[in-house]
Amino acid sequence: MNAIRRSDNAKRPRRRFTVAGALLAILVGIAGAQTASPVDQARPRPAVHRHHWYEFGIASWYGKFFQGRTTASGEPFNQNAMTCAQRTLPLGSLLRVTNLRNNRSVIVRVNDRGPVPQDRVIDLSRAAAERLGFSKKGLAPVKIELIQTGSERQAELAELNQPPASR
Repeated sequence: MNAIRRSDNAKRPRRRFTVAGALLAILVGIAGAQTASPVDQARPRPAVHRHHWYEFGIASWYGKFFQGRTTASGEPFNQNAMTCAQRTLPLGSLLRVTNLRNNRSVIVRVNDRGPVPQDRVIDLSRAAAERLGFSKKGLAPVKIELIQTGSERQAELAELNQPPASR
């Protein structure tokens, strides 16, 4: 019988420590929740980017022949604007295009679909091609990075156009 009593007594201290540990964890959790100030809770948090889209390939450019023609976004093409044609990204997306030969980069907005040749990843406006330094060559190896999608951009613009809250 002594063996049975000893095992019962051995379990009792464990129960006490388990209950005490649970109570301590609850108290620490409550104390931690109370330390956050209302200022910290009201402060907006930066957007978290889930992934970084990029693509490597050959870029070309288009200009005078398409000047004034309607793009896929409905606006007239302007060869002097910093725009591009890209097959898959949403219209209105912002991209950083880097020429891999000279490391120059520009930011362009997707406003059209294309490019027509299947071996190219992007068609840039004449102005973008000039800034990247390949307007005379016609083609260049590039890296394309997504900065902001068209839907994110529209939401941001809509938020900016909201009237200020009355006080």
